[in-house]
Amino acid sequence: MNINESNQMPREKLVEHGVDALSLSELLAIILNTGYKGESVIELSQRLLREYGSNGLKDLKNVKDVQNATGLPTVKACQLVACFQLGRIFFDKRESEIQSKLIRSPQDIFEYFSDMRNLRKEQLRGVYLNARNKIIHSETISIGTITSNLVHAPEVFRPAMAFCAVGVIVVHNHPSGEPSPSDEDIAITQQLADAGKILGIKLIDHIIIAENSWTSLKGEGII
Repeated sequence: MNINESNQMPREKLVEHGVDALSLSELLAIILNTGYKGESVIELSQRLLREYGSNGLKDLKNVKDVQNATGLPTVKACQLVACFQLGRIFFDKRESEIQSKLIRSPQDIFEYFSDMRNLRKEQLRGVYLNARNKIIHSETISIGTITSNLVHAPEVFRPAMAFCAVGVIVVHNHPSGEPSPSDEDIAITQQLADAGKILGIKLIDHIIIAENSWTSLKGEGII
C-alpha cells in the first residue's frame, strides 16, 4: 500500500459511512494528509497514538514542543496543534466529563486513565481535585523518561493554583509493564510533596500505571 492509497482510504470511508465509522488513527490520518520519512499516513497516525495517546497529543499546544516530542516537520506539527485546539474549543467532551469524576481510590485513577496502560513512552499527568475529591482539571505535564531533571514543581502546581485545586495527584506510566517505583520516582514524589506543603496544596498521591496493574506511592508509605 503506498502513501496515496493509505491516505485515500480514510477519506473514502468518511464520505461513504460518516465520521462515526472512523477510528482515531483514521481521523488523525485525514488531518495529517500524508506520511513522513518512510511511514504511510496510517502508520504515522498509529505510531503517534501508540506513543502519546489521544490525551497526550491533545495536550501538546506548542509547535516546537510537538516537533521535539514527535519528530514531525513544522507543517504537520502545525496541523496537529490547530486540530486539537479546535477540539478543545468546540468538541472536547472529556473536559466536561472530567469535572464530574469523583476519585475515591487509586483504582479510580487506574480505570479513568486507562489510555496510559499501553503507551510506549512515559507520560506524567497532573490530576487536580477540589475539596470534594472531584477532578476539576487534568493535563499532561511531560512526555519522555520521568526524571528530576524534567519534572519541576512549578509545572506540577501551577495548574493547581490556576484552577483553585486543593490537592494534586500525579500519574505516570511504566511502558515496561512493571509498576514498582524507581529510586527516581521516589525522589520526585518526595520533592513534590515538600513543594506542596510550602504552597499549601496537598500532593495526595503519585500513581504509577502499568498495563495490568498500578502502584500507589501513598499506599507504599512514601507520601
